[in-house]
Amino acid sequence: SLTRPCFSQKRNIRTNVRLIMFPIVLCLLLSLIQILVNHELDKPSNRCGCICVDDTNGDGKCEKVCGIDYSTLDQGSSCPIPHPPEWSPLLQIPASQYRAVQTDFFSARDFPNESCKSSGSCPMTIFLTGNNQSLGESLGGNMFSSSSTLNFSDLYGLANNALGSASKPQVSNFLDPAFFSDMPVYHVQSDCRPNSTLSVSVPITSTSLQQEVICVQDSRLWRNSSTDINDQLFKGYRKGNPERKINEIVAAYDFLNSNGNNYNVSIWYNSTYKNDSGNVPLGLMRVPRSVNLASNAFLQFFLGPATKMLFEFVKEMPKPETKVRLDFSSLLGPLFFTWVIIQLFPVVLTSLVYEKEQKLRIMMKMHGLGDGPYWMISYAYFLVVSSIYMFCFVMFGSIIGLKFFTLNDYTIQLVFYFIYINLQISLAFLVAAVFSNVKTATVIGYIMVFGTGLLGGFLFQFFLQDASFSRGWIIVMELYPGFSLYRGLYEFAQYAFTGNYMGTDGMRWGDLSDSTNGMKEVLIIISVEWLVVLFVAYYVDQVVSSGSGVGRSPFFFLQYFRKKPLSSFRKPSLRRQGSKVYIQMEKPDVVQEQEKVEQLLLDSSTSSPIICDNLKKVYPGRDGNPEKFAVRGLSLALPQGECFGMLGPNGAGKTSFISMMIGLIKPSSGTAYVNGLDIRSHMDGIYTNMGVCPQHDLLWETLTGREHLLFYGRLKNLKGSALTQAVEESLKSINLFHGGVADKQAGKYSGGMKRRLSVAISLIGNPK
Repeated sequence: SLTRPCFSQKRNIRTNVRLIMFPIVLCLLLSLIQILVNHELDKPSNRCGCICVDDTNGDGKCEKVCGIDYSTLDQGSSCPIPHPPEWSPLLQIPASQYRAVQTDFFSARDFPNESCKSSGSCPMTIFLTGNNQSLGESLGGNMFSSSSTLNFSDLYGLANNALGSASKPQVSNFLDPAFFSDMPVYHVQSDCRPNSTLSVSVPITSTSLQQEVICVQDSRLWRNSSTDINDQLFKGYRKGNPERKINEIVAAYDFLNSNGNNYNVSIWYNSTYKNDSGNVPLGLMRVPRSVNLASNAFLQFFLGPATKMLFEFVKEMPKPETKVRLDFSSLLGPLFFTWVIIQLFPVVLTSLVYEKEQKLRIMMKMHGLGDGPYWMISYAYFLVVSSIYMFCFVMFGSIIGLKFFTLNDYTIQLVFYFIYINLQISLAFLVAAVFSNVKTATVIGYIMVFGTGLLGGFLFQFFLQDASFSRGWIIVMELYPGFSLYRGLYEFAQYAFTGNYMGTDGMRWGDLSDSTNGMKEVLIIISVEWLVVLFVAYYVDQVVSSGSGVGRSPFFFLQYFRKKPLSSFRKPSLRRQGSKVYIQMEKPDVVQEQEKVEQLLLDSSTSSPIICDNLKKVYPGRDGNPEKFAVRGLSLALPQGECFGMLGPNGAGKTSFISMMIGLIKPSSGTAYVNGLDIRSHMDGIYTNMGVCPQHDLLWETLTGREHLLFYGRLKNLKGSALTQAVEESLKSINLFHGGVADKQAGKYSGGMKRRLSVAISLIGNPK
């Protein structure tokens, strides 16, 4: 864990270096995996296909020729393509078994009977609607050719007709899978006649393939409104009907208010193959042909059947030879990097809890370090360490070339990481306020680390990729800081992955306005949470007593709106209200001391610096045992300059009494005054005049004796030569000055030396 004993100590460099090395080692691991993946992708099966042609130079050697003509579908993406092939534009037509038919949830009579699936003769269905049914049906009738006998010798002879395929489109048009699979190409007609299946030639650069073309009949169905269309399109989706069947509609057209003067149309299309989950680059959609059909239908309706816009082919832009690459850091980045960043949380948490468990925080508080300065210095220290940690993480990842870092805008990364580490530190302060045991805090901290990563990678990411999942629920889940972190890293990863694949930049500030980009909402959420959690953490720390002293009233902040009270808080008429009365025979000296206290409480000019008034401490009973009276109505007055010793057997209440006087525990009733200040409400003021040597040595193992005294001397407001002189005198007085003992770490001291150092700490600064 991170070593932070106090604010002036020498840091445990070895521990902190190990902490900062963690993300560096992880980046090296990802880089090594990336090298192995690239090596695998560089194998011949993933490179452009080649053949060895016959010897043409007479030297007995064949010539190696590479190109898309000699490549498989997997190899083709890496080939140089100076002249991309032309492909006939296609509609996305489902296979016969998935086409819309009449079912229990598709009860309309105009759907074909389900028996057509067994014969493979189901028509493809499109929906039509609009303000003018007559016009709409006429336009729909012009989309597809009437029945005819197919006798074309090549695919381009079908340019005037509507073709389609059930194959899955790729992310580019260099190779169309419709012509490289065992699936047929469909030719859509109003009526299919016998012998309407043929084989046509598909030219591909210097070679050609034979492709089977099958006629499929179109079925144009009119619907009264777009609402009806939406309802039936949804029911055709397997998650939209109780039988979970696919009943797919090819397309739908809403001709709206089209007439002789204007043409408006909305087109529905199936985006299943778009792959907009973010895991892979977006797939192409076979939409252009649907638009072309609607445009030609309008032209033919008003200008005659001979008028149309020919849509002969689609093709890609030329490309050079490329290597297949998979950015491994972007794929695993959200999970691994979530663990890297949240790793800081248990480090900060255990450091804070350690100081409370070892009573180091209360020790600093007793010597004058208030809660406000403690928070500011601790927060600043953790922020500096976290910033260095994140800087090393990002810079080293960039140096070794991880696209996750190099492609995304560094200023966006800076803002995101800075806000999140502030939120994480604030959250650690909040959680630390309710823990006083380091082991428990450590277990909880690392459960949060690994649990957040696993839930983010295997649950939260699933919801992010599900387009049907409510965006509102996503935002609710992001209120948990770990999921906000995962969402931000997920967005970086998706932009880096796509940028690496497409040869473009990653995330830029302009991308935050994209409706699918969740980074903007994440930045807003973590910014607001940072401020809210910080204030709540400070409030809980002040109210809950868990090792940092007695908790304050839940309404302690109201005191800042009240008038400043007088220096004396002695109110005899109120001092015993609400206390229990125990009748017992008091010894004469006890009665005498009580009477003395009574008189002193009535005298506002008393010189007694310490007055205990009926001070009691009762511990509640446990496991059926009665409550235990540790301090039973102690009244005591100590004059200025008196050396007072308290004696008694084990369990007499000595430790409980001292603990109440120094603010470790709260009295059950009664109170005590130190220089006129009530221990129940003004311990911060009392600490400025108090020196405490605890029962057990509360020392930092890595600090020297001199550094301990310098630190506590500064807390007592000693500076410069006065501080140096006070430290040297203290070291001499406890015999730790000579022989270099003062500059040895306290962890190497003997028990007696530690005890003497604790005494010197309690006396430095001349406490009253």
